[in-house]
Amino acid sequence: MLGWFYFTMPSEEELAQQRREQAVQDSLAQIEQTMQDTVGETETTQEQERQTRTEPSISEETDEVAQVQGLFSTSSVTEESEIKVSTPLYTATFTNRGAGPNSFILKEYDTWDGRPVQLIADTTQSAYNIGFLSTENYNVETQNLLFEQVTPGSSIEIRQGEQREIRYEMDLGEGRKLVLTYLLNGNNYEVDVDVQFIGLSDYVIGQTIDFGWTSPLKFTEKDHTQDALATSAYTYAGGELEQFKLDEPGREESTINGNIDWVATKTKFFTQLIKPLTPTDAAVMTAEVTGEADNQNTEHRYTSSIRSDLDEQGAASYRLYIGPMKYREIVKVDEHAYDMVDVGWSWLRWFSDPFVRWLVIPFFEFLNGFISNFGVIIIVFASLVKLVLSPLTYKSYKSMAAMSELQPQMKEIQEKYKDNPQKQQKATMDLYRKNKVNPLGGCLPNLLQFPILITLWRYFQNSILIRQEEFLWAADLSAPDYILSLPFEIPFLGDQIAGFVLLMTAAMMVQSKLTGGMSGGGGSSPMAGQMKMLQY
Repeated sequence: MLGWFYFTMPSEEELAQQRREQAVQDSLAQIEQTMQDTVGETETTQEQERQTRTEPSISEETDEVAQVQGLFSTSSVTEESEIKVSTPLYTATFTNRGAGPNSFILKEYDTWDGRPVQLIADTTQSAYNIGFLSTENYNVETQNLLFEQVTPGSSIEIRQGEQREIRYEMDLGEGRKLVLTYLLNGNNYEVDVDVQFIGLSDYVIGQTIDFGWTSPLKFTEKDHTQDALATSAYTYAGGELEQFKLDEPGREESTINGNIDWVATKTKFFTQLIKPLTPTDAAVMTAEVTGEADNQNTEHRYTSSIRSDLDEQGAASYRLYIGPMKYREIVKVDEHAYDMVDVGWSWLRWFSDPFVRWLVIPFFEFLNGFISNFGVIIIVFASLVKLVLSPLTYKSYKSMAAMSELQPQMKEIQEKYKDNPQKQQKATMDLYRKNKVNPLGGCLPNLLQFPILITLWRYFQNSILIRQEEFLWAADLSAPDYILSLPFEIPFLGDQIAGFVLLMTAAMMVQSKLTGGMSGGGGSSPMAGQMKMLQY
């Protein structure tokens, strides 16, 4: 029993989390009670007022409620305003409702139907939100508040190499302010943001705030299902990447305590990432899926936020990334951010990651300086891979040829020891040893190629490098090149036929025919016939 109590005792972090959750529940209960007090009968309101405070005046009670709710209700800003920012890479619209971007349009990328990529789904308020628990037991969310736009004008143009600031303030009187300052760069998709609680540090319980992305990322690809399968939230902490994804309809939340390197939400080719520049306490990821993944009307809402500690000046800083999953761009924010791209099965990441980063991507970038068509680059790359692997292929063919020559002797051994399997096996191994033949020699060289083939197969369909690149009849090399829709479904294949699949099948048959593979190793033995059928 003592051991059970010891191992089930909550840790200090879990106890702290429980206290925070209880505080949030208490605040919500207080808000509900306050709303009931406001809409109740006058006599009931007076009675409740007498029970909680000594002032009998209704007007004094109303003033007190206003003061409790609004340090943030005293702001004089009543009208919404927007400012449009244009850089060589994107056009972003910032709103004073929540003091942040409500539109982020990428100039160099289009959706499958030719429209510019707009990453933010909810355009009614800022995609970023600051949440905290006040000493009056209120759960404050800045997305619901109107700020004053300090930066003048309604538009800003940032050229290559330039930087500009956008500043929002909420003046709460008596020297108390909430200030958000965004620093935008004309060279990349990074945005730095500073949050300052001036004269408000004692107003925030625990001196901690939640800063996060609350708008779902919009889908951009024609195949809704493939985009949905790649959509999820991520947290990188303690040297490990945590993916949070729902496989069925519902809503769930995941909390990771400790120092957080970054959090993100991602679709197949685009992402938003938050990297804290000040100490953190935890990361919170939420997921909501409204239906089946293959349903075009299903909504996939993933949010990610970081719980940060305010410093002695009541400030916190973050680096944001809003843009494509492009290797050279995103690794500038964090070297592990590209880990979100699926380059192979988890047990193969030790090989796939360095192979993609240090060989595939540099090769494609280099060759793209001379060849504009990525389909041709893929053919060149595949040819070089086959050339590098040719010693293994040669060894495999040599082993199969040697095995074919030993077939008559093996048949004699089988006939001689057909009633004694142990002697048959020993005689067969002696035959292999005498002729220096490895029975697995034809298989192992091919197996050694599998890590490369699996990596390329996974990476090419998830890489923005070849997204919407055309080749022959294919309009997008990162998506299936369906050329035929069937009125029925074929097991393991589906109801659509891809052109490159048929082309590869034909090429494999021709290659096998040229190398003698379709003859089953030669001869007219029953085994040769079986091998021939197996090849087909």
